[in-house]
Amino acid sequence: MKRGMVPGGILAMALAALAMMSAPASRAQMGGSQKSQQPQQQPQTPPTTQPGQQPQNPPPAEPPKDPEEEKAYKAFYDTSVAEPDKIIELGVPFAQKYPNSRYVEQVYSRVTQAYYNKQNLPKMYEYGDRALAIDANDVTVLTLIGWVIPHDTNQPNFDNQLKKAEGYEKRALDKLATMEKPGPMTDEQFAKAKKEYTSQAHSGLGLVYFREGKPADAVTELKQAVENAATPDPTDYYVMGLQLQKLNKEADAADAFGKCAAVANALQSRCKQSSEDAKKKAVSQPK
Repeated sequence: MKRGMVPGGILAMALAALAMMSAPASRAQMGGSQKSQQPQQQPQTPPTTQPGQQPQNPPPAEPPKDPEEEKAYKAFYDTSVAEPDKIIELGVPFAQKYPNSRYVEQVYSRVTQAYYNKQNLPKMYEYGDRALAIDANDVTVLTLIGWVIPHDTNQPNFDNQLKKAEGYEKRALDKLATMEKPGPMTDEQFAKAKKEYTSQAHSGLGLVYFREGKPADAVTELKQAVENAATPDPTDYYVMGLQLQKLNKEADAADAFGKCAAVANALQSRCKQSSEDAKKKAVSQPK
C-alpha cells in the first residue's frame, strides 16, 4: 500500500517551514483556520484617544519565542522524510512538552506521515486525528488518510470509514482549489505539489467509489488521478480497468489495463492478462 508520492512531500515541508518563519496568524492563508480572514459583522469603532495618549485597545503583543522550543522544532523540521523513526522520536516528545506550540499541528501532521511510512496505521490514524483537531483543512493529512482508508479493508465499520474518506478527499480538493502559495515555495514547486495532492485526493475518491460499487464515479475520479500524477499509480489504472468492465467498456478497459502493464509493478502480469482478455471481449461488442 505504498503510493510514495505525496506523504512527506514538498507542500508539507513548505507549510512546516512557513510555520517556523512566520507569526501564527499567517498560517490561515495556507490551509489553516480562516477565522482571522472572515469579515467583521459590524464595522469596528476606532478607540477614542487624546493627543499624547496610548490607544485604549492596543494590539496584543506576540508571545516571546522560547529558544528551547525553537531549537527542538528546528531539529525536528531538519529531519529527513527518509527517517520516519527519528521524526517520531523527536516529534512525539515535542508535542508532549509543548502542547500549545504554534508548531504542534505541523508536528502531528508530519508524525502522521511518518507512521504511514512505517505502515503503522493505528498510530497514523491517531496522529492524523490530532492534526485535524487543530487544523481541519490540513491537506497533507486529509489526502493521506482519505487515500489509506479504502485500502484498509479490515477496519471495523468500514462503510462509515468510507464516508469519512470521501469527506476528507472532497475537503482536500476544495482547499487545494483556493490555496495560496506558501512563501518558501517557487511557483513551479507549488504547481507541482498541488497537482500531486490533487491526484492523490482523486485516487482516494476513486477507490472509495470502487469499494461502494459505483463504477461510473470511480472511473471519473481515477481518470483525474492519473491525469494529475507526474507518475501515475498503476493500481489506479488497474482499478479503472475493472470499473470500465463493469460499465461494459471493454476497449477502454483494455487500454487502462495496458497502461498498468506497461510499468513494472506487483500487478503487471495480472494487468497484461486482463488487457488481453478485455481486447478479445471488445471485438465481440457492438460498435
